[in-house]
Amino acid sequence: MAELSSMMNLGKEMDRKLRSVGIDSAEELMAVGSMEAYRRLKVLYPNVCLVHLYCLEGAIRQTEYNCLSRETKAELKAFSDQLKGKGRTAGEVGPYAGIGTIS
Repeated sequence: MAELSSMMNLGKEMDRKLRSVGIDSAEELMAVGSMEAYRRLKVLYPNVCLVHLYCLEGAIRQTEYNCLSRETKAELKAFSDQLKGKGRTAGEVGPYAGIGTIS
């Protein structure tokens, strides 16, 4: 299994944070995807930001995060906004309403 810190865009600090949310290898990150990994991180580390999500997606795609397409960045931003509670539907409460739970 490949080390997380061996992936493009990910350093030792992100490796540590990912391990703390149950993602221990590059293969596991690829299996859960950037959005789920980001959602898990956001629960324990509320200060992770959109750039972290871009970095996770870039790591999975093996590309620099700033080379992601506009469409991909827009999709990731919409997901991040949803986690922050922007775009919540009526009746949902809290910053993670409608997002699901960590399994």
